[in-house]
Amino acid sequence: MITAGVDCGAKNVKVVVLKDGVVVGKAMASAGMDTEAAVEKAFEAALEESGLSRDSIDKVVSTGAGKDEPQFVDDTVTDVGADARGMHHLYPEVRTVIDVGAEEGRAIRIDANGKVVDFAINEKCAAGAGAFTEAMARALEVKVEEMGELSLKSTQAIPMNAQCAVFAESEVISLVHRKTPKPDMARAIHDAIADRITSMVRRVGIEEKIALTGGVAKNIGFVKSLKEDMETDVIIPDEPDYTGAIGAAFVAADD
Repeated sequence: MITAGVDCGAKNVKVVVLKDGVVVGKAMASAGMDTEAAVEKAFEAALEESGLSRDSIDKVVSTGAGKDEPQFVDDTVTDVGADARGMHHLYPEVRTVIDVGAEEGRAIRIDANGKVVDFAINEKCAAGAGAFTEAMARALEVKVEEMGELSLKSTQAIPMNAQCAVFAESEVISLVHRKTPKPDMARAIHDAIADRITSMVRRVGIEEKIALTGGVAKNIGFVKSLKEDMETDVIIPDEPDYTGAIGAAFVAADD
């Protein structure tokens, strides 16, 4: 059976093509202002990589914030359901899934069969998502891609009290005026995000093993802060952006 999973995230669209349980093609495109166009672009690129035609796809399932926008999909699945299914395929031993994307974070507890037991979502404030890092990077006048490496050079922990992205930016500006080293501010920012995510994970119950997915999983500064805050290691897929799309493709294959 050949299926496809489409993850319409707030920042990027990811597509995975699955053939008999094996990923044979995948691609990503910036969501921009036209999600449907981005889906088409990523879908065609994934098909090209797989060497398959669109007609050969038996079923397509979409997930993500824009899951209802693609007109050609056969069904949809929630972000939580896609994360659970995708991570269970990648790491069957995982029981707690943390997904931190551009605009929201999720904590999911799953059972031995990959079924969702409980979950929590941080969707009302950017302070627990990638957008927070982007806003703070602008305040520090550094590239968001440099924030992780920068925070690893920190020599002291500085508490950041503000839990709202708007107030946190004012707090960072005040730290700048006090001549606080940028690495220490970058670390404080990642520590603040990690603290918010850890609190959310504890609400659903931390059960090992724990995996981290989503675009923010590629930020080594955040990963370090999260591990220290949770006082445990976390598993990170080689390509954490694609977990949701993989899960959607498997949901299509399961039906």
